[in-house]
Amino acid sequence: MNAEDFPTPDVAVATIEPETLKERIDAGEAVTLLDARMESDYEEWRIDGENVTSINVPYFEFLEDDIDQDVFERIPENRDVTVLCAKGGASEYVAGRLVEHGYDVNHLEDGMNGWASIYEAVEVTGYDGPGTLLQYQRPSSGCLGYLVYDDDEAAVIDPLRAFTDRYLDDADELGVDLTYAIDTHIHADHISGVRALDERGVEGVIPERAVDRGVTYADELTTASDGDTFAVGDTTVETVATPGHTTGMTSYLVGESLLATGDGLFVESVARPDLEEGDEGAPDAARMLYESLQERVLGLPDDTLIGGAHFSDAAVPAEDGTYTASLGRLVDEMDALTMDEDAFVDLILSDMPPRPANYEAIIATNLGQNAVDDEEAFTLELGPNNCAASQQSLAGD
Repeated sequence: MNAEDFPTPDVAVATIEPETLKERIDAGEAVTLLDARMESDYEEWRIDGENVTSINVPYFEFLEDDIDQDVFERIPENRDVTVLCAKGGASEYVAGRLVEHGYDVNHLEDGMNGWASIYEAVEVTGYDGPGTLLQYQRPSSGCLGYLVYDDDEAAVIDPLRAFTDRYLDDADELGVDLTYAIDTHIHADHISGVRALDERGVEGVIPERAVDRGVTYADELTTASDGDTFAVGDTTVETVATPGHTTGMTSYLVGESLLATGDGLFVESVARPDLEEGDEGAPDAARMLYESLQERVLGLPDDTLIGGAHFSDAAVPAEDGTYTASLGRLVDEMDALTMDEDAFVDLILSDMPPRPANYEAIIATNLGQNAVDDEEAFTLELGPNNCAASQQSLAGD
């Protein structure tokens, strides 16, 4: 059934906005969620947290006039419950049925689509370069981006197409011109916002090494080669080639203080090497990644901040709430950064997670080979990112 096919409940059902639910979770409140999606969707992607109790009871179990008693036994009567689904239609119906049976419930506005619309900007207070650096965080998928602004200019790194207006609005509110929109690589988990921003007057930048993958719009954008720099006020953004996750994977050193590593290195893991060349090419890509980490990243000062393009449930935020960490700390904590090449390759190939949902269609879209409208683009990228190697055994004890 589609969301519009569910009848309107005969009783009033309270609604909670996604941002309010996020605030409650962040505040450490005990939150109980009843997820009414199908079990397969629930297992692939759901709202989780240390203080979140999540229960999966698919919506179809509430369609009968007489709901099975087993359903009620799975739902606690002594807690406030938030019902959610994919888009909000099924959850409103399910919540209504529960209200009729005396439960204290509300339902999540727009469901998981609403959850995926949350996008927060947090200042990176550990950044000590010129200007100011913000980290964008999308909790639904763990996507991260960066906005550096200095004097009257700004640049965004790894923007998402779904939030094109957000970047422009933020720049207006800060009183700066958004000068550059920069991608670290051809993403496999979300639709890039670089082309959309370029069409709105921002200079789009993609790595030169990524063009060989078949980018159809390279002539329309600026290409960044290793060592190229971009001036944002008095802040310099330097291009650092770090292939491995993809052949065109590129990092950007912002103000000589933070290395935006894209999908090469995260605060809790390293990149997976199989999304461009598949299983057959993964070993060679893993060796390329090892070389990039050893020769291009680990030679930077220990106090250089590392900020990836993603975070997972295993990531622990810094004191400022951002998913950043000093390079020295990562070397101390992550075994993968101190082992020899053969051990590194064996480790990251040993237990890779499932590939991102719709990754082939997303890659084709980001290459310009597949045209989708905004709604389809948003739908394609729903779900977990899975762009890192498994966190198991990557970190030290």
